[in-house]
Amino acid sequence: MNITLCCTDTKIEPWLQGLAAALPHAHISVWQPGAPQADYAVVWAPPQQFLDEQPALRALFNIGAGVDALLKLRMPPGCQIVRIDDGGMAVQMAEYVCHAVVRHFRELDAYEGDMRAGRWGFRRPRVRSEFPVGVMGLGVLGERVARALAHFDFPVNGWSRSPKVVDGVRGFSGAEGFHDFLAASRVLVNLLPLTPDTQDIINRDTLSRLQPGGYVINVARGAHLVEEDLLALIDSGHIAGATLDVFRTEPLPVGHPFWTHPRITATPHTSARTMREESIAQITRKMAAMERGEAVAGTVDPGRGY
Repeated sequence: MNITLCCTDTKIEPWLQGLAAALPHAHISVWQPGAPQADYAVVWAPPQQFLDEQPALRALFNIGAGVDALLKLRMPPGCQIVRIDDGGMAVQMAEYVCHAVVRHFRELDAYEGDMRAGRWGFRRPRVRSEFPVGVMGLGVLGERVARALAHFDFPVNGWSRSPKVVDGVRGFSGAEGFHDFLAASRVLVNLLPLTPDTQDIINRDTLSRLQPGGYVINVARGAHLVEEDLLALIDSGHIAGATLDVFRTEPLPVGHPFWTHPRITATPHTSARTMREESIAQITRKMAAMERGEAVAGTVDPGRGY
């Protein structure tokens, strides 16, 4: 088995060592232009040249969950794209989203501001039933987030392309259920894959359908959000604020209003980071399964975009 690594902006040596330890009989190398043909590739943001020079690749293993950037490239014929199912990211995502929801619900930003100003004050406790949380996208990460939120006794709604049943979550699906999902939600959490159908899905119309005083948490992709629409609806008062971890341009440009807006919390695309050891174990299990002719989870359907 010949495996090549092509991971842009990634410290490659630990990946190389981990894969070699897990697959001692495989030949593993870091790709260089003109390198020999490989059977499998482990990648992050590979250049088109890499794919053009590897026409016989059987499968491409992406070390992140999102594959939207890969799908913009020309793939070798017959090459499967396999994404990470979890790789230690689900629990991180649940932590991040629950923290953002609870921080907003408990008004902890306002309390922090009071304390910094030397004010010892109290606010009337909010009622959980008045803060239903809607999770867009019920894949591995979305389902884990929805389940975690339900443990805090928030009403949780979930929306997905096709119907899904998740304990403790009110399910909505398809285009016909989208508007009802939004109307039933006050906090909107986005965990959708980025596809042509979901780009710009968080827009003025979408946000206007949320319950008054809505709150937005985007941990999927920056291109899901129409930034100007969010800012306008925050300024109008219909949206109370947002926690954003992903942006159309990363790093966030100097002078962008998200840096300093008092109702927006921004973090540098860190809500869920790939855990190398878990990801290597998952990738090598899938390679071994492919060698045995078995189907593997996480194989991407290019037509659907995930």
